[in-house]
Amino acid sequence: MTLAPEAGPALQEVDPLASEVRRVPPPPRRRAGRFTPLVLLVPGIAVLAAVIGWPLVQLLIMSFQEYGRAQAFGAPAPFNGLDNYIEVLGDEQFWAVLTRSIAFCIVNVALTIVLGTLVALMMTRLNRFFRLLVSVGLLLAWAMPALTATIVWGWLFDTQFGVVNYTLTQLTGIDFMGHSWLIDPVSFFAVATVIVTWGAVPFVAFSLYAGLTQVPGEVLEAAQLDGATSVQRFRLIVFPYLRSIFVVLTILSIIWDMRVFAQIYALQGIGGVREQTSTIGVYIYKTSLGTGEYGIGGATAVILVVILLAVSFFYVRKTIREEEL
Repeated sequence: MTLAPEAGPALQEVDPLASEVRRVPPPPRRRAGRFTPLVLLVPGIAVLAAVIGWPLVQLLIMSFQEYGRAQAFGAPAPFNGLDNYIEVLGDEQFWAVLTRSIAFCIVNVALTIVLGTLVALMMTRLNRFFRLLVSVGLLLAWAMPALTATIVWGWLFDTQFGVVNYTLTQLTGIDFMGHSWLIDPVSFFAVATVIVTWGAVPFVAFSLYAGLTQVPGEVLEAAQLDGATSVQRFRLIVFPYLRSIFVVLTILSIIWDMRVFAQIYALQGIGGVREQTSTIGVYIYKTSLGTGEYGIGGATAVILVVILLAVSFFYVRKTIREEEL
């Protein structure tokens, strides 16, 4: 009896060369749309170059020219090198104004960050109704134009009919009616600090409140069970989570408060002494439009831009370092 062969797959001869060819990986394909993000950035970059870049270049050119009223009406502007910068840096009034502006900025930034943090923490503890009420109030304060807010606060601090003088008279028994808050530089900047801080706190409060909602609640509860106080929980848990937000808010507040103009200029019009209360923004305005020395004003503005760029560079460098860690 002959056994049939075992059924199974048929054997085929394999060509070694063909198998080697099949092992060669195909060439990599070019990823479609690789340049799409760059193309999408072109409109934004073009707008920034037109709105910010070109005026900044013109300002830089003007700072190296003898540019006055005649040049504003078409006369040629001769190049004078670094003469404008030498004149500005050699002016004692410029250094006095710059020192005053830096001190004013430090006070405003500190108050804005502290008050904004307290308001944000308060909003996390309020119920829905009161949180909505506080949010509406903050939005109204934030939406009010700086000039309008300054005029309103000027009425509140009015010498004869101001609510502040009347309230202080009723509370202390001392006659404050007729007291001028703007004639003295110290009280002038106290009023200006109230106005600037009042308008800046809402942005800080909303930003920090949004960050506080992302802090893990279970971590805070665990710390509370371990006996950590409110201050310790904020310092050891909340602040590390919100450190990047605090850095951004601090840098933005410095930039905004260093170039504050409308509030100071409006208060000077109400009753302040301009020579003793000008900040760097008002100084640039008076130098340029007040005296017609646009080249001097341009050089002062470039110096301010360099200072603000240095502050921004610190922020960018810190952000890059945090991303690398």
